[in-house]
Amino acid sequence: MKPIKKAIRTFSDMDKVLFFTSLILIIFGSLNIVTASSREAVVNADANMFYYFFKHIIILVISLVAFLIVLKIPTKDYKKWLPLIYIAVFGMNLFLILKGVATRGANNWIDLGFMKVQPSEFAKPTLILTMSLMFQMYFKRLKDVREKHDIIIWKIIGFGLIFPILVFLQKDLGTAIILFGIFAVLFVFSPISRSEKIKASLISIGILAILLVARLSITGYILSGAQTSRLNNFFDPCSKYEDTGYQVCNAFIAINNGGLTGVGLGKSTQKYSYIPEPHTDMVFAIIAEENGVLVCSLIFMAYLIIIYRILKLSMKTKRLSHRYICIGVATYFFLHILINLGGLFGIIPLTGVPLPFLSYGGSFTLSLIMTFAVIQRIHIEMKNEKIRV
Repeated sequence: MKPIKKAIRTFSDMDKVLFFTSLILIIFGSLNIVTASSREAVVNADANMFYYFFKHIIILVISLVAFLIVLKIPTKDYKKWLPLIYIAVFGMNLFLILKGVATRGANNWIDLGFMKVQPSEFAKPTLILTMSLMFQMYFKRLKDVREKHDIIIWKIIGFGLIFPILVFLQKDLGTAIILFGIFAVLFVFSPISRSEKIKASLISIGILAILLVARLSITGYILSGAQTSRLNNFFDPCSKYEDTGYQVCNAFIAINNGGLTGVGLGKSTQKYSYIPEPHTDMVFAIIAEENGVLVCSLIFMAYLIIIYRILKLSMKTKRLSHRYICIGVATYFFLHILINLGGLFGIIPLTGVPLPFLSYGGSFTLSLIMTFAVIQRIHIEMKNEKIRV
């Protein structure tokens, strides 16, 4: 009975609004993958229409196991395991630059035979935890006006920027932007003084400019041809329908077809060859076409609730590292939504990143659910601290 009581106690200490909102999105996203991927499964994978759905369920089962494991690990133990995780994630991402094989222009996948792994997805939670623990470790020294902080600040910047740089060199611009965005937000909210932030930022921009010029002189380009074309044509994608605007223009058609209430489940026309792999980065277009604006509005509300709950926890928790972890995770979650939907709606260039809880994807789904386990662990520890007081 003790394990059952312990499990009930753990669940009671979790943020249940965050848990159930995320769970509803996961269930809805999984069911939507059936209809969004049906044509892709039959025609391209030569399998039945449930092929990607069953694969996604396997990913979710693995993610659930990982969620339960992470949920059991006290956050004070992160300091012990994080260096090993950082080295492992760094090594995998460096390997892709040196030995990776390009897939759709980016060297960001490791093929293990039975499955593919995208190490850059694991760089996101690793970056969040690394910076959060460093802020906690150096907090008192950074607040001491008598001490020089240059070495500490550049150590933080070095550990924070290495992942965005590695992923940029893998030609995965969308993920590199998200990693840089996480670093930038955490750096802005860091305990480093304002004057030191400005100084370090200006020096970093100068170094970055030199590196970009060096890359241009060596390779002849800064962004790849595919990335440049997307930047040039995102304002009017339908004018380049036969080329770079094909995906976005067909997403516009899908959303327009959906109207207020949608054309009905399974009745999307744009998933039939018009939108490549519609169950991945472009999944929201199929959701909009089949379910309409009303359901899409509910999805937006669910996303806002999740971000609000995470930020609320960041304000309530007493531990400095917990606060930064929450800010980092909220940024991670928000940037994925912004870049995915911004590209889909033609507001920003389409760079290809998954939509949280709705897109099919192994490494991203596993990484995201494990990250949410960390948030729930923080909530559990906060509740237990209050009880002890």
